[in-house]
Amino acid sequence: MTQRNGDANAHGGKSHFPLIIDGKDVPTADTFDVYESTTGNVVHSAPAATVEQAVAAVESAERAFDSWRESTPIERRTILNKAVEILQKRKDELVDAMVRETGAKPSWCAFNVKTGIEFVMENAGLVTQIKGDILPSNDKGRLAFVFKEPVGVVLGIAPWNAPIILGIRAFITPIACGNTTVLKASESSPYTQYLIADCFREAGLPPGVLNFICCPRSTAAAVTEAMVGHEAVARVNFTGSTAVGRIIGTLCAKYMKPVVLELGGKAPMIVLKDANLQEACNAAAFGAMMHQGQICMSTERVIVHRSVAPRFKELFRAKINSLYSADPKQDPKAPIGSLITQAAGNRVRALLEDALSKGASVLGGKLEIKGSIAQPIALTNVNKSMDIYYQESFGPTVALYEFDTNEEAIKLANDTEYGLVSSVYSDNIPEALQVARKIKSGSCHINGPSVHDEPHLPLGGQKASGYGRFGGLACINEFTEEKVVTIGSHGHHYPV
Repeated sequence: MTQRNGDANAHGGKSHFPLIIDGKDVPTADTFDVYESTTGNVVHSAPAATVEQAVAAVESAERAFDSWRESTPIERRTILNKAVEILQKRKDELVDAMVRETGAKPSWCAFNVKTGIEFVMENAGLVTQIKGDILPSNDKGRLAFVFKEPVGVVLGIAPWNAPIILGIRAFITPIACGNTTVLKASESSPYTQYLIADCFREAGLPPGVLNFICCPRSTAAAVTEAMVGHEAVARVNFTGSTAVGRIIGTLCAKYMKPVVLELGGKAPMIVLKDANLQEACNAAAFGAMMHQGQICMSTERVIVHRSVAPRFKELFRAKINSLYSADPKQDPKAPIGSLITQAAGNRVRALLEDALSKGASVLGGKLEIKGSIAQPIALTNVNKSMDIYYQESFGPTVALYEFDTNEEAIKLANDTEYGLVSSVYSDNIPEALQVARKIKSGSCHINGPSVHDEPHLPLGGQKASGYGRFGGLACINEFTEEKVVTIGSHGHHYPV
């Protein structure tokens, strides 16, 4: 579900919910509509923040910073633990909002709530792990301290595909580190992300520590630049497509703002000759088809040793065919659901038709796309002449390749502009580890699917998949500044 045309006042309805600035509900003069992906019906109208309101959100965070940075670890932890309770209490409300706005299966939405809560719990524990250091000085009698200081206002820009997990991730570590924040919601899931901010407000987060805004796509560029360019904004983080990530990265460079970018992927799974083929098959199908392939970590390429390829193909064909559902929108047991928009369905169709017209073959599933409902499909004989070889499909598609040597498999895995995650299946762990370390990706999962994220693990990519890391202790470095303070004794003699 998403807005149809990005224009404010597209439907003219009253906003279903407000902005949150300085802890208060803030209405807007204009609204934009959020549309149901399969029918095109209006779900609700959302508040269209102006540039002035976006700036007001930043300045609210700026005012709140001095007091929040002085809050104690136990004060922060108490609020975050209270937020966990409220998120759990409001789970059904969050799931319903996400289902209505994104068209996702309720199971994926419930997983979002569960994992989002785990991110909050992890960061509640992180508040005492913001550690500095004491270093020796070459100046006798002088002590050198390195402090990790909060940086100020952090702008978090969140996507729609996992709006609860990634909405929380956009601000939770910055807040735990003593920063204040503005959450800019996706225009496709604004109410879901409003509810997150409202839960933290209910938990007692002081006014200005977390502000919430959203706007239609037509004004997003102006609203975003107004915030990035504001002198109070010290850090930016963005999760989304590589195309938009390049725009955000360029904008941050213009204003000299450090940024964390977690972008697209084209995740490979390498299946070595001694792998458990059934487990690899199940993991590949899960990694490729979970949430209709609309996950940055989705498995898009399965690279199988030629000696086991016939058996793997047999298993994989059966697995992909089993995921077919004549009407996944109405079938609660259907394993996959709807793409975010009918335009997304058209894009997936174009990639598949291009590949099939150039010699690719259907291994399992079928090319059947009705609006935003795309059936799962696995291809073979994909080559470099095809768009799908290079482009992230962000749909329920996967391509199979074969290899003879590990070097060939690694070269194929790395033959992409992306480098977010990867996977290797093998019972020979030393060999799998050697392969994993040569794949150019931010993480690699041996004997596990490419779709894998834990709050305490650093997640981020290489190449066009972005830079910087979310998660765990690594994330502290992204949202703090190292400050050196030295203390000397009296009696030092200077040359002039």
